[in-house]
Amino acid sequence: MSKARATTSTSTKRAADSPRVGCCGCAGEVSPRRAVGVDPGLKAANLKHLRRIEGQVRGIATMVEQDRYCADIITQVAAVRESLHSVARNLMRNHLKHCAPEAMRTEGDARDAMIDELLELVSKVAR
Repeated sequence: MSKARATTSTSTKRAADSPRVGCCGCAGEVSPRRAVGVDPGLKAANLKHLRRIEGQVRGIATMVEQDRYCADIITQVAAVRESLHSVARNLMRNHLKHCAPEAMRTEGDARDAMIDELLELVSKVAR
């Protein structure tokens, strides 16, 4: 974890609860952090995907309530996971195009913090 990030001793506290000093233009000392630039096409695709995912999750809840066949429910859960993965890839693409380059052009702590952040994000998306 980079020095630019706030750390906690408990894993129950979410990172979003802690303000973070910015390592790129999309971060900053003011919370909530905002992206440097957002590709309108990716944003629209992500919102469409997320609305579809909401419907899929509601459908899974209905399937559980109705005692539907376990394999069918698991198939739907896998579809939701893949959809979420697609949103994460789009967000990563935007972060690499708009947010990361600013920090990578600098030297020192900001660049090191961005490298740490990117490695952590790639690890999360790759799971």
